[in-house]
Amino acid sequence: MMNLRSIKKVMPAFKVDMGGIVLDQSLPAQGVDQIDPFLLVHHLELSYDAGTDHRTVGVGPHPHRGFAPVTFVFQGGVHHRDSLNTSSIIYKGGTQWMNAGKGIVHSERPPLEVARDGGTWEIIQFWVNVPSKYKMKDPYYKGLTYEDTPSICSPDGLVKLGVVCGDYYGTKGKVESYTPIQAFRLEFEKGGEIKIPIPKDHNAFVYQLDGQLKINDNQTIVAKDLTWLENDGDEITLKALENTRAIVLAGVPIKEEIATYGPFVMNTQAEILQAMRDYQKGDMGQLVENFD
Repeated sequence: MMNLRSIKKVMPAFKVDMGGIVLDQSLPAQGVDQIDPFLLVHHLELSYDAGTDHRTVGVGPHPHRGFAPVTFVFQGGVHHRDSLNTSSIIYKGGTQWMNAGKGIVHSERPPLEVARDGGTWEIIQFWVNVPSKYKMKDPYYKGLTYEDTPSICSPDGLVKLGVVCGDYYGTKGKVESYTPIQAFRLEFEKGGEIKIPIPKDHNAFVYQLDGQLKINDNQTIVAKDLTWLENDGDEITLKALENTRAIVLAGVPIKEEIATYGPFVMNTQAEILQAMRDYQKGDMGQLVENFD
């Protein structure tokens, strides 16, 4: 018999300025540095006027080391370029999963037509930590389109769940991770209800993009709430009080000390200093963006 998880804490998102881009951050938050293995959750919504120069917007070249930055695309698209010579555009409903490993430089910009024609750019980016023994592995990138994302519909036909990583009753995601991760993206029509199994050894939370959801038929969460769940059960139920979107993330905690500085996540301050030196020396590669 499955037992429902109770709610540990509801964490409303708050505005932060990331280099001139204002977005909603729900993790880290006051008193909560991480929900191991998840380090950060950012929700970005921007609108571009027609005629915007795509070369000047988005996030330009920057490095990462020691973790996996993941982007769920909800509106528009993201053009990913990196120092592995990758150029990948993923549109609405898709995912960009990058393991930074020992170091990579990448950029994240709206595609040409999204900026040129005007439109909305909406993404969620979350950071997944990896154990120390994997932090210096070779970097890799995987782009997953909406069409290639395994998905199921709820029994009532009102909820679509995309499995990016992990397993949902035998439907397996196409992304492989260094530690067990469940990464699901959900679209609800009003009244839709779905059960989501979560192993007890996984830390887990729900992030609500918009609308209203009821968790376990007893507590309502609203737009831009991150609902952190206790590890006291192996299932949750979600019911939509209106059309809405959400993500569910769960993972086995790594339980290691971490040291962070901007785009680097390591285990010691000495490793952070080495990451800075390696980037400055060009050891994480070079990215010269080609806009042709």
